[in-house]
Amino acid sequence: MIETLKKLLPKTPSVSGREGHIRDILKEMMRPLVDEVSTDAMGNLICLKKGGGEAPRKVMLCAHMDEIGFIVTFIEENGYLRVAPVGGIHYGAAAFGEVVFESGVRGVLVSEADVPAKETPKAEKCYVDIGAATAREAERRVKIGDCCALLPHLTRLTAHRVTGRPLDDRIGCAVMVEIAHKLLSPADDIYYVFSVQEEVGCRGARPAAFAISPDLALIYDVTGTGDEQGAKPMAVRLGEGVAIKIKDNSVVCHRALVDELLDTAKANGIAAQCEILTYGGTDTSSVQMTGFGCKAGALSIPSRYIHSGVEMIDLRDANAAVDLTLTYLGGTK
Repeated sequence: MIETLKKLLPKTPSVSGREGHIRDILKEMMRPLVDEVSTDAMGNLICLKKGGGEAPRKVMLCAHMDEIGFIVTFIEENGYLRVAPVGGIHYGAAAFGEVVFESGVRGVLVSEADVPAKETPKAEKCYVDIGAATAREAERRVKIGDCCALLPHLTRLTAHRVTGRPLDDRIGCAVMVEIAHKLLSPADDIYYVFSVQEEVGCRGARPAAFAISPDLALIYDVTGTGDEQGAKPMAVRLGEGVAIKIKDNSVVCHRALVDELLDTAKANGIAAQCEILTYGGTDTSSVQMTGFGCKAGALSIPSRYIHSGVEMIDLRDANAAVDLTLTYLGGTK
C-alpha cells in the first residue's frame, strides 16, 4: 500500500480543476489492470473491468483525485502573489508552509505582519512569496490563474502510521488501485472512477455516475476521528479499521448496504468501525442522487488533521478497506 501511495504523491500539484498530472499517473497504473480506460468531459478517469457473471451488475468504485490549493488572483508591484482558496483551506494550518506550482515554481504562503500571533489568518491577509522583487519578475514565472498547493510529502512515523499530504484523497485512490490489482476476475462490471473537483462541491462524480448508471456504488475518502486533541466526540479512531459510513452532513447511506458491509466485516474478521460524521461530505451524496438514484455507501479511511500539511492515517485501516471490498464483491483478499 505505501509504495502505491508514494507514486500518487508527485511533486506537481493537481488542484481541483487542474487534475491532469495525477490523472496521467493513475491512467498508466490502471491500464494493465482493466479492459477500458477513458476520460469524460469533466476530466474524470473511468476504468472498466468487465465482469464474467451471467448477469453482471454495474458497480462503481470512486475516489477523488483532486486536492485543495490556491489560485493566483493578483500580482502586486512588490512581486507578492495574492491567492484565493480552491477548496476548504485552514489558513492557520497552511500559513508559513512551502508551496509548489504546476510549473515547478516554489514559494511560501505567509500572512501579513499585522496579523496577531494568536489569531488564525484570513484569506485576504495571506500571500505567496516566490522570491520575486518586482511584479515584472514575478510575471515571468507565474501568471493570473496559476494554481499551487502545499508541497506534497510522506513520512513514515511507525510501522503502520504515516503523515503527509495530500492523503485526502490519494489514500482513497491507492485503495482502489490495490483493489484493481487483486480483483482480477470479478462477476460484476467494475467501474473505477477517479473523480475531479470533489473539494469544490463534489462536482465530478455526478456526471460520471450519470453516464454509468450504477446498480451499486462504494466511495473511498478520508474521514475525521474522535482521537485528536480537542476533537468532537466521534466513534472513529485511527488504527481500528475501515470506517463504514452511516451518515455525514450530506448523505444518509443505504441502510441495507451498511448492514451488509458490517456483517461481511464481522464474519470475515476484518477490522471495521461505524462512521457518523456531523460535518462535511463526500462524493457519496452526488452518486446517490444521480439519475434514478443509486444504492450507495462509503468506506472511509480515518485521518487526523485533514486539510493540513500533516494529515495522518494508519495503513491498516486502508488495507481493511481493500479487504472488505474484495470480500464483499466476491474477490480474494
